[in-house]
Amino acid sequence: MIMTNVYEIHPKVPKASETEKITINLGCVDLGQIDLLVQEGFYSNRTDLIRTAIRNQLTAHADVVRQTIARKSLVLGLQHYSRADLEALQETNQKLQIQVLGLATIDADVSPELALATIDSLVVLGALHATPAVKSALAGRIR
Repeated sequence: MIMTNVYEIHPKVPKASETEKITINLGCVDLGQIDLLVQEGFYSNRTDLIRTAIRNQLTAHADVVRQTIARKSLVLGLQHYSRADLEALQETNQKLQIQVLGLATIDADVSPELALATIDSLVVLGALHATPAVKSALAGRIR
């Protein structure tokens, strides 16, 4: 049996190790309005405003997200796979169909060969943390 830690996602300030950096392009007028709100003290910085806006949109669409998670049988939060987990699967000739909304991690000591032998498919809406070699090996199985 695979040991997993699943956490419900709450609007909280994540630790640096729990975040992913994204880049967005904004028009000058939008950026100016953001800077004005920061200058007036509504937000501590641009990132604070953007993060708040994203959280507000996610809250507004929370029912759709929940329904989609249930329909697609996604794990919400964190899904972790250790070398021992995958070796146990390999011994019983079982394969995983990983579906995660959040963060999926595959330990650094998992070899590409072990990953290929035990992971049939991989869908991650969020972030996948694995070695470059494992990601490369699984590239054809990532949807």
